[in-house]
Amino acid sequence: MTPLQRYIAEEIATDHVDGLMSRREALRRLALLGVGTAAATALIAACGQSKQESPTSEAPADDDASATAPPPGMDRALPTVPVTWAGPRGDLQGAWAHAPDARGAILVIHENKGLNDWVRSVAGRLAGAGYSSLAIDLLSEQGGTARFADPAEATAALGNLAPEDMVADLRSGIAEVARRAPGRKIAAIGFCMGGGLVWRLLAAGAPELAAAFPFYGPTPDNPDFAGSRNVAVLGFYGALDQRVNATEPVAEAALQKAGLVHELVTEPGANHAFFNDTGDRYDPAAAADAWSRTLAWLETHVG
Repeated sequence: MTPLQRYIAEEIATDHVDGLMSRREALRRLALLGVGTAAATALIAACGQSKQESPTSEAPADDDASATAPPPGMDRALPTVPVTWAGPRGDLQGAWAHAPDARGAILVIHENKGLNDWVRSVAGRLAGAGYSSLAIDLLSEQGGTARFADPAEATAALGNLAPEDMVADLRSGIAEVARRAPGRKIAAIGFCMGGGLVWRLLAAGAPELAAAFPFYGPTPDNPDFAGSRNVAVLGFYGALDQRVNATEPVAEAALQKAGLVHELVTEPGANHAFFNDTGDRYDPAAAADAWSRTLAWLETHVG
């Protein structure tokens, strides 16, 4: 099992332990990743034990205003249009949101669910804030996320991709953003698996970027960010997301060693995927805070 497959498998097991998915569905999704019943059962048990041993934290109660408010930036979101461009192994697909008089431009990297409507909405919200955005589909080579009727199969297909191929596609995405927004500084933002890919992109060297925003993404082993030393990094974690948070010290040490301008924020009471308003772990207060911090960071480092 590759590190990415293990990350996805652990997320599935954690979703079951947290009561977000039935055992039957968890075993089905793990099987799609190639995890047998015995190994899946052991993984679920290990995740359950880890949860029992971890300290608990009470999530702050949402006030009525934050609980009923639209997701941050949605009130100004702009539409996206489907686009394609030549990638390193064939055409790549994405969703482009054009901001009039753009202050900068952003590559948006999806979760392990592929390019869906929620990711498109993030691109639209960023465009509404003044930053033209391209949400890339990392399943383009497989025909695109829309080809998968079963979201679990899309997740499994992403798990089969080689990280170096995904990084190559992301580089192509950055080049496409630069082509569509000439003269603008560029940032990259990613969520969950996409957050981990932001870290991998930085480790591979991303001098084209002015800023990067990994949201609750796992740090790869022994990263060296020296090739991205001019990128200003704002990372986000949820206080309850112990699985990803275990990699935060690795990110902090590597950022300091490479001398990158950075800030790593842990949102109190929030869990993994707290920014996704279509998911069960959505946290309106944490999402609003992260959105505000992201816009301020963009203004400072992108334009």
